[in-house]
Amino acid sequence: MTNKDNRPIAREKKRINCLRCEHFYITWEDRHPRGCRLLNFKTAHMPSLVVFQSCGHPCTGFQEKKGK
Repeated sequence: MTNKDNRPIAREKKRINCLRCEHFYITWEDRHPRGCRLLNFKTAHMPSLVVFQSCGHPCTGFQEKKGK
């Protein structure tokens, strides 16, 4: 599927960077080193990628970390 500029639609959406999300955390588990507190799961991949692969939509729970 393409848009009016003939570019793939999936590439137009900006990838969510979990490292900048306040819900992201490091689990320190070998098999599942990354986690999302909002959605309550651990994974070997970036949580936003897992969300996109499972439902086809970007993560809607992203919240930018507050600066220190």
